[in-house]
Amino acid sequence: MNILRWLLSTQLKLSHKQNKNSGFTLIELLVAMIIAFLVITPLLGFMISVLNTDRQEQAKANSEQEIRAALDYITRDLQQALYIYDDVGIAAINSQIRPVTDGVPILVFWKREFTKDAVQSTNTAGESQTDDSFVYSLVAYYLIKDDNTNWSQAARIARWEIKDGVTNSSGITCTGFTEKYRPGYCPDKGFKPFDLSQKGITLQAKMNSWTNSLATGDTYGQGQVPVVLVDFIDQTTTVPVQGAPAVTCSNGFRQIPAATATIVRTGFYACVNSVSANNRSAAEVYLRGNAQARLLEDETKVRYAESKSSYFPSANIKVQGSSFIFSK
Repeated sequence: MNILRWLLSTQLKLSHKQNKNSGFTLIELLVAMIIAFLVITPLLGFMISVLNTDRQEQAKANSEQEIRAALDYITRDLQQALYIYDDVGIAAINSQIRPVTDGVPILVFWKREFTKDAVQSTNTAGESQTDDSFVYSLVAYYLIKDDNTNWSQAARIARWEIKDGVTNSSGITCTGFTEKYRPGYCPDKGFKPFDLSQKGITLQAKMNSWTNSLATGDTYGQGQVPVVLVDFIDQTTTVPVQGAPAVTCSNGFRQIPAATATIVRTGFYACVNSVSANNRSAAEVYLRGNAQARLLEDETKVRYAESKSSYFPSANIKVQGSSFIFSK
């Protein structure tokens, strides 16, 4: 009995001692929390900084890629141009092209539009065949800056085009036109070819006198709305002064939009020589993106500043049309 009593008392004392040493005091917990806070807070701040830097660099990279892609697209378009309007020409035909709310036409030109399998013919064996051809089309690029929540707080570029149809003496009569056209190849609503038959005036005057074929009070169709080419274009202005870089044009090229305009944005502008020495049109095109607009939604905080120029990637190109119009 004495041995059993001694064993029980010994085990109870050991158990009691272990229970006393199995937990943490309040002071120990507070000290541990302070140490954890001092270690984790700098690490968390570092991680947030890394993530923000990565986000900013990604925004810059995306803007640069989109600017390059948009400029390549415009370049390919202009290479098919046979006449490019300068600022005087755009002002002359502005009421004839499609009006765009809060949009300014920057590039307006005529081109030869490639049309696949447009011409039907019969070969020597009497078999029907189709050949590719070209038709004339009128193209306009607009710089748009508005408060549309579907787009960024910066500006965007949109493209609009109307083109001729493929004539066919045994074809159909298209609505609004008197000639016959191949089925499925009607001219776009409002299209009208330019007229070079006028005598005694310059080529510019002839092209500047172009009018559409819309009836009085009629408008372009719903299917002829401008299509956005690229968003996040720098919206900063030189007029009014907001710090945007000034326009630079080569000698003999006219600035679009004109320096006398009420609002001049240089995120997308062109310098045009409608008729050069070799009778071809040429254009210098300048684009500048706005990566800050990808990060912030306040328009006043995403304007151009020299100290933040890395957020505004730019590119430019000089293009000469591959075709030309000869007119006495």
